[in-house]
Amino acid sequence: MKKKIMVVDDEPDQIFSLKLILEHDSEYEIIGANNGLRCLELLEKSKIPDLILLDIMMPKMNGWDVLEQLKKKSEWKDIPVIFLTALTAKDKRNKDVWKADGYIEKPYDLEDLKKTIKSIINKNK
Repeated sequence: MKKKIMVVDDEPDQIFSLKLILEHDSEYEIIGANNGLRCLELLEKSKIPDLILLDIMMPKMNGWDVLEQLKKKSEWKDIPVIFLTALTAKDKRNKDVWKADGYIEKPYDLEDLKKTIKSIINKNK
């Protein structure tokens, strides 16, 4: 059974690229959300993924706010979240980055991304 990954990013190219790359392995099904509000709407419609790849810098609702909303709801709080962002670890003005299950800087190494996804999904089985 394919694992579902929600990619939340305001850059359509990011969602498209990750969909091509990760679905190609046929291990994953990608659900795209172009902003934080859309992510929460999809979750409300019971589109619950096994993992969320979450950009931080987005209009309407940034990644910090999305993560905060996820942690407030009992049915969402255990969904693993990996920040996938252009912010560097040095730029972690907000200590909330460590509330996520992972943190990957853009541009990312594809093999590192796949390993991180696999390890977090396997850890949360």
